[in-house]
Amino acid sequence: MTAYITTPIYYVNAEPHIGHAYTTIVADTYSRFRRLCGDRARFQTGTDEHGEKIAEAAAREGISAAAYADKISAMFRTTWPILACEPDNFIRTTDAKHIETVQRALQAVYDRGDIYFDSYTGLYCRGCERFLTEKELVDGLCPDHRSAPREIAEQNYFFRMSKYQDRLIEHIKNNPDLITPERYRNEVLSFLSEPLEDLCISRPKSRLTWGIELPFDANFVTYVWFDALINYLSGLGYPDDAKFAEFWPVAEHLIAKDILKPHAIYWPTMLMSLGLPLYKKLHVHGYWNNEDAKMSKSLGNVVRPGDLARAYGLDPFRYFALREMSFGLDASFSREAIIARCNSDLSNDLGNLFSRSLSMVKKYAELTVPVPTEVVPVPAIDAELRRTALDMLAAYRQGMADFRFHRALQAVWELVGQANKYIVVVEPWALAKDPKQRPRLDTVLYNLCEALRLLTLVLRPVMPQSAVKMADALGYAPDDAAISSLAVGGAWGVLAAGQKLRDCPALFPRLELVKDEPISGEEIAGKVAIPPATDGLDIAQFRDFDIRVVTITAAERVKKSDKLLRLIVRAPEERVIVSGIGQRYAPEDLVGCQVVAVCNLKPAKLMGITSQGMILTAKDSVNGRERLALVTVTTPTADGASIS
Repeated sequence: MTAYITTPIYYVNAEPHIGHAYTTIVADTYSRFRRLCGDRARFQTGTDEHGEKIAEAAAREGISAAAYADKISAMFRTTWPILACEPDNFIRTTDAKHIETVQRALQAVYDRGDIYFDSYTGLYCRGCERFLTEKELVDGLCPDHRSAPREIAEQNYFFRMSKYQDRLIEHIKNNPDLITPERYRNEVLSFLSEPLEDLCISRPKSRLTWGIELPFDANFVTYVWFDALINYLSGLGYPDDAKFAEFWPVAEHLIAKDILKPHAIYWPTMLMSLGLPLYKKLHVHGYWNNEDAKMSKSLGNVVRPGDLARAYGLDPFRYFALREMSFGLDASFSREAIIARCNSDLSNDLGNLFSRSLSMVKKYAELTVPVPTEVVPVPAIDAELRRTALDMLAAYRQGMADFRFHRALQAVWELVGQANKYIVVVEPWALAKDPKQRPRLDTVLYNLCEALRLLTLVLRPVMPQSAVKMADALGYAPDDAAISSLAVGGAWGVLAAGQKLRDCPALFPRLELVKDEPISGEEIAGKVAIPPATDGLDIAQFRDFDIRVVTITAAERVKKSDKLLRLIVRAPEERVIVSGIGQRYAPEDLVGCQVVAVCNLKPAKLMGITSQGMILTAKDSVNGRERLALVTVTTPTADGASIS
């Protein structure tokens, strides 16, 4: 099978930030995952370099637009190796081949009769570099840039986008997985429920020369979006290169939600006019905020990816980005969050598991994988470890394929937790004291090493550098199929007895929060408030609450509410709980999650629905905005287990 994953080409009016980094890390991780599955994958990124904002930025610096584009494009190109992102192609819209392809596409659409010349008066937003309709404005302002658009009257060329509206609606409805997550598909269909206007695709040279000249009228350059979107074709050598025939039918575009409309409406209608099949999927993610505040240069809170990789480590940053964001929703970066995530998940859980397991193999088996002894019946704790490993592999494959990276990693950490539990329950050090228990000890050590191999395999796309270190400690070459192929390594029992292991330094040293440490060249204080002391409660008062671990089996939004979700949970009996977490969590991301709930509250009606409990959440406030997180358990727990 083949895979073609693209990031948007990044506009060179600003240097790379965490939002660019997240998109690129996701694309890199997905391409690595597809190769792990044995697929032939192609990953493309690049820079978008034409348009008014580029010309204006260059003028402010007193250099040519071409020189300015070269400078910022180079920043993007040099950032990706710092984050271990390895695109197969880095495209620039100033490349000669791209310009040729854009002009060829424009001529084809023009010859088809889908481009016409007309006079137009409209509201033009310089920030968006496009005309806005009255219904797009909020209080007379552009909703993205919070500025009033300027009325412009001029002659331009227009693309008959409205001609393809019904066909596009039909295609989206017939292909429910075309735009994911589903909320963005619904957003596009809602927009398309109103008549679609034709798209202005030119700018007169009298006000803009930095662009690709129209092949049929030298007095105009093309609109930056018509230019930029073509990169997905020109990067494959459209129309004659064999790469185009191989990869375009499986194209998957990855974007942030702010450019949904160009990718979900402009681009597919352009492809229809060109007579080309539409892309296979459009994956849309949310925004990254800095401590819940929108990032902006004026606030001095833009987080630079190079700074993060240097401060926290390349792989810890990659892991944090993929684990912290529920794909499609917004996420918040803070130093406290990344340090807590890395210390808990990486240092305490994974790093500690790796270190203690190898130490025991060194102490009890001279760093050699022992021969396991199979017994019937298999001890329950061994069977549970294997079952968790196999369940992890299935959930991991599904989560990664569906761009639910946080869910895939949650499944991986269930195996980490189960392996740590295995050590505590089995107590290898106790077995080592009794010579008669040697076969059992060998089996336990083998099981731990096999769990480490599986973790090395599945973490390879997420943390490539750490995976190499883990593989080396397990005695594998970097490309050994046991740790580089899900087809070969994605099963229990692949590790060969007798394999020599190696000592491994600490994989993930603990991180410490340094007060008032700058994270992006700006002074952003990292202060943590200490709550005031209280008089305390009697323990009997606490025990009056029936607090249990529950599993969410179904979730849906409550009509006419943007906050409430109707959840069905196993406690272990089935019950309905209405929870006000809808602005932070999507229903589809909650199914299967184990959370903590109070189960003996009086039933209460919320929006006409009887709620039989309360889901516990952690809340705090940053910059005046409330943050919310579900209270969960770190290892799989029986439904209805009490909290005490």
